[in-house]
Amino acid sequence: MSASVLRVSDLAVGLHLPGREPRMLLDNVSLDLGKGEVLGLVGESGSGKSLFCRALVRLLPSENIRITEGRIMLGDRDLAKATEAEMLGVRGGRVGMIFQNPTSHLDPVMTIGDQLIEGIRYHQKLDGGAARREALAIARQVGFTEPERQLDSYAHEFSGGMRQRAMIGVALSCNPEILVADEPTTALDVTIQAQILQLLLDIRSERGLSIILITHDLGIVAQTCDRIAVMREGRIVEQGKKRDLLRSPAHSYTKALIGSHPSMPISAGEMTATPPSKAAATDKPLLEVEEVNVRFAGAGNLFGGRSGAVHAVADVSLKIMPGETVGIVGESGSGKSTLARAVLGLTPIASGNVTFDGTSLRHDRVAFLTRLRREAAMVFQDPYNALNPRLAIGQMLAEVLKVQARTPPDQIPTRVCELLDLVDLGHEFAGRRPRSMSGGQCQRAGIARALAVEPRLIIADESTAALDVTIQAQILDLFRVLKRKMNLTLLFIAHDLAIVRNLCDRVVVMRGGHIVEQGGSAQVFEHPADPYTQALIRAIPDIDPDKPLLPQAAREIA
Repeated sequence: MSASVLRVSDLAVGLHLPGREPRMLLDNVSLDLGKGEVLGLVGESGSGKSLFCRALVRLLPSENIRITEGRIMLGDRDLAKATEAEMLGVRGGRVGMIFQNPTSHLDPVMTIGDQLIEGIRYHQKLDGGAARREALAIARQVGFTEPERQLDSYAHEFSGGMRQRAMIGVALSCNPEILVADEPTTALDVTIQAQILQLLLDIRSERGLSIILITHDLGIVAQTCDRIAVMREGRIVEQGKKRDLLRSPAHSYTKALIGSHPSMPISAGEMTATPPSKAAATDKPLLEVEEVNVRFAGAGNLFGGRSGAVHAVADVSLKIMPGETVGIVGESGSGKSTLARAVLGLTPIASGNVTFDGTSLRHDRVAFLTRLRREAAMVFQDPYNALNPRLAIGQMLAEVLKVQARTPPDQIPTRVCELLDLVDLGHEFAGRRPRSMSGGQCQRAGIARALAVEPRLIIADESTAALDVTIQAQILDLFRVLKRKMNLTLLFIAHDLAIVRNLCDRVVVMRGGHIVEQGGSAQVFEHPADPYTQALIRAIPDIDPDKPLLPQAAREIA
């Protein structure tokens, strides 16, 4: 390893509450970051990854959380003992931060250009004209195609990928030596993810930056990082060169992370998706979508007119047989979620028809929606925001049971416990609220709520996107078990093709509102016919450290 630009020795961070014993959140963490090195910091939620990086720049989330021991040497300066005035020059100036959700960290009332210029003027001491020119140069470096125009835009006018590029640009505007990227691609499609990761590597090469990349996806660190450090419960349990660590992990936790990763190559003979029942071939479809179109009105203008309508779903036809698990994949904006909402009657369709077990939306809308809402349910992407924060889980489930009116009132508490058993949550969770639960536990509660409807069809919209890889594996296993126990039909929407490959019987690929390809999972993933599908598959992060990132796949799609 090259000379260290950052050396952390025996760092301890504790939670200190009045009248209580201190609780150690980080315990004797030690690691080095070399000049120009990309260090991957991996582990589940709650392992201490983000807290460690906040400790580096002394931005701890509470005044009760404090560094109690250790050294953070940035050059010859110990940041653990630096004054707040000294830290003002370190934050941004020497250590830049890229956050997971750029929407929350970009100023909504400032243009992107003003945010870039602000950092340039403060840290690089340039005047207005020079700062604007430097902002344009940074915008080009991070992939803005029309920087002169885009610098005058606001964050809400950008896509998720463009907002993340803007966030990287804001971090670079301070000309840091070290870039800390905290889950920068978690919510992005595989192609946009590949672009952002390649962008970070290109910037590292051009500027000689050192990067700490926080992620729970081992496929990302395998393809981008030089070394890997694995965190669990506030400790570094293992670290080393990526090839050594991935091929011969020493710690049982590292082995579990690697074993849970869904992106490992799978041949047709190794597919883990549960095959549909034999009866499915002769049954009538449970759900049939016929030439459905969904259009949204265009944006308004100063004169009261509107631009052309947006064709979100275009002539989509699809049949889902009883007991099938069908995956719908594609980039953001491809129409996946809009199609799901149209199927459930939550978004009006412009033309076409949806039929649920013989009941037609076109011929009897009231009967269709009544039946669908009694026999279909949805599981959402964000497990926290999908639950009522003011209700305990038991109250939430009881509320659904009362509305459905299938369970006698005196049997509702028993049924609540049965639902918790189905999703492997203890009965004590009936009295807990979402804020006291992990993301995986909240998602299980969301699945329990869907099961309270006693559905025949569950639509899961990006239901594992926000979860760690080990929790993702648990949720996928849960879906498999529930499908087998309850003969469920599952429509699984995702941008993570590796998960769809592992779970689904059939795959539907959408782009620009159209279905461009569909077929059995093994057939589509091993012999994709459409160039778009081929490019999506090539962009999947693989845990093989010798497989490079393929930005070409992303460019083919653009």
